Amino acid sequence: MSFRSKLFLIFLVTVLASVSIVAYGVTHYAQAAFEEMDTERTEALVSQFKKEYAQHGEEVARQVENITNAEITLRVALDLARPNADPSLYVHDATGAAQDHGLDFMEFVNSDGTLISSAQYPARVGYKNDWVTANKDWRESEAFLRKEELPDGVALSLTVVRTLPVGDRNFYIIGGRRLDQNFLASLVLPAGMRTLLYRNLEPNFAPAALTDSSGIAPNAERFQSLIQDVQKQPQQTVRTINWSNDAAEAESFHAIPLLGRNKELLGVLLVGSSRRELITLTRHIVTTAGAVAAAAILIGLLVSLWISARITRPLEELTEAAREVASGRWDTRIELRGRDEIGQLASAFNEMTQTLSSQKDKLVQTERVAAWRELARRLAHELRNPLFPMQITVENLQKSRQLDAKQFLEVFLESTATLKTELSNLNTIVGRFSDFSKMPAPQFAPVNVNESLRNAVRLFEPQFNEVGKPTITTETFLAEPLPEIDADPDLLHRAFQNLVLNALDAMPAGGTLTLKTSDRGDNVRIEVTDTGKGLTPEECARLFTPYYTTKQQGTGLGLAIVQSVVSDHHGGISVASEEGRGTTFVIDLPKWQSTRARVHVESIPETRLAASDVPSASK
Repeated sequence: MSFRSKLFLIFLVTVLASVSIVAYGVTHYAQAAFEEMDTERTEALVSQFKKEYAQHGEEVARQVENITNAEITLRVALDLARPNADPSLYVHDATGAAQDHGLDFMEFVNSDGTLISSAQYPARVGYKNDWVTANKDWRESEAFLRKEELPDGVALSLTVVRTLPVGDRNFYIIGGRRLDQNFLASLVLPAGMRTLLYRNLEPNFAPAALTDSSGIAPNAERFQSLIQDVQKQPQQTVRTINWSNDAAEAESFHAIPLLGRNKELLGVLLVGSSRRELITLTRHIVTTAGAVAAAAILIGLLVSLWISARITRPLEELTEAAREVASGRWDTRIELRGRDEIGQLASAFNEMTQTLSSQKDKLVQTERVAAWRELARRLAHELRNPLFPMQITVENLQKSRQLDAKQFLEVFLESTATLKTELSNLNTIVGRFSDFSKMPAPQFAPVNVNESLRNAVRLFEPQFNEVGKPTITTETFLAEPLPEIDADPDLLHRAFQNLVLNALDAMPAGGTLTLKTSDRGDNVRIEVTDTGKGLTPEECARLFTPYYTTKQQGTGLGLAIVQSVVSDHHGGISVASEEGRGTTFVIDLPKWQSTRARVHVESIPETRLAASDVPSASK
């Protein structure tokens, strides 16, 4: 990923993260504020319900007290207190009293608990109401919820009981009003809220017992689990009901238990609050955040492209300039822009290339002098070996002049033979140096690498099995078919010949020579492995240096020639070695020669005498 892309990605992630955090924070706090407001509205509505409930109770108590204090009620109580009173004379009095005072329920009960008159259930006249006589004095009691039996069912009543004492007997007046949809309709509700009342008068959940201000509530079965939770544990419970897949249709309901005089659950008040306002607000926030994010991304894209272009353009110029320096143009310069860190980097780069350019000639001259000094040292070393015996031979000839003719002739013949031998060695040494200095340019032609390798090995087969010397075994793993490559057959044969000879010298006690070829895509790989004593890392580091050798005899030019041939073929050579386990030379040669071929091994400028840059072991 480019630096420009990274910069844009960082900017984009920052913008999205910022917008997301803000949107989440606004949504979270808006939802918390809505929940708090909803709780406050619910508590206000519950308070209103309790207030209305208390007012209705006071109104019922006032009407019941009016009936109790009425003269007609007193006459009925006095008449019923007589020993032979006839209760049937007053069976319809409760109905008239209920109508006159606007009560839904009215009953008169004698001192022994016998029902004298009932406005809501006349058929129960004569039955006992023992729960009334259990409390002798109802004068200070408040209104309470009561389950009221009716001919066609049951109802929930807000009931008040009063006592009218007559002598040593009590006459009881029971009055009440329904707690139903009319009561709910009297409540003033804020927008988005509604109330429902469940009359818990049946042993099981009854959908028909759930009413709202207009009658039986629709979808009453959806409230079953909420009602059952309150039935199990009579306490305020909150539940959200989703009416459809649209979250805006959901409602939060606060279920408030309504208890009777003996703490039994007789009803449940449900206060519902629509979540449409919250969902609409949340959607609006999310939509706004999305629009802001889109705008921010667009602006961020433009700004980041502009900023990244200003930042990365100098870096791209610096990268291109570094490539030019790597290719050899040490006088490359970068145009300075500004005095910031990038400008300082460009200034430092220009100073570096100026220093490199000024020191280039000195470096080349120093390398050239070092190469020629190494050449002179090696040449002096090689020439000193034959010159010393030649000097001794000449001195012996001078001394032999004192001898007689026969002895002088013997010394002369021996000395001349020695001089010829050493002169021949001198000629060989000079010839090798001359050959290395005049390595011809390769003449490329199609070459079969396997066949060239076999021909190089075939020259040394007599030495592999020479009588009286340890045997060297040859193993070949040549890929077939291996495509022909563009190469100089003579130079390639010479390089293979030097590698095989090097391996032969590395195994004086015998061993195994392994030859392997393989197809590597655009290249062909040749591996030559011996099982000699191997090399140290220090020896490997100097292996391809001209005139460097680890053998007692030799000029040290064999592997330098191999490296030169491989380099001229635009290939690469490396070596891997471990002491006591042998050495492996690896050559990679391109299949096709072109101006685009990569040079893996380079010589020191202006001379063929420098070592390869390959950091492998050598021999």
